[in-house]
Amino acid sequence: MQKIIIISVLIVSVFSFSFFMPQEEGVKWISVNEVDALYAKEPRPILVDVYTSWCGWCKVMDKKTYTNKKLATYINTHFYAVKLDAETNEKLVFNNKTYSFDAAARSNSFAVYLLGGQLSFPTTVLLASPDSGPAPMAGYLKPEEMEAPLKYFGEKAYAAKSYSDFSKELKKEW
Repeated sequence: MQKIIIISVLIVSVFSFSFFMPQEEGVKWISVNEVDALYAKEPRPILVDVYTSWCGWCKVMDKKTYTNKKLATYINTHFYAVKLDAETNEKLVFNNKTYSFDAAARSNSFAVYLLGGQLSFPTTVLLASPDSGPAPMAGYLKPEEMEAPLKYFGEKAYAAKSYSDFSKELKKEW
């Protein structure tokens, strides 16, 4: 009888703790419409993950790249991370400008702007500020491929040196 009680307590404990285990931490995403207010309070570079619901590589990037602990921690600390469905019909406001669905491009005009009209998914876009020009990086990116561009923007190295010089000097950690 005592063994049954002990086993029962162990089983209940295992199930209880499994519900309270911390979830795998990844990037903390915000919407496009939240960026302006957050940026006004605390300026940070902006990362925009431009994706579509049908894009297979977008899903792989979500599962393999944006869940990387070092990458996610860096993004969460140094950037405002925005998830943008390129095909959204929702009106978006960014930098006090309203963007809507562009039927000719079959995408939201904000995605068209960020990608310079070259609609390719996934594309990761880095912006030093809402007023700066977008720096799009098309295609699936592994965490180690994102380290140099993220740190270039996150550490504001663009103000002092070229990306080429920065990436040559960077000691990679990811």
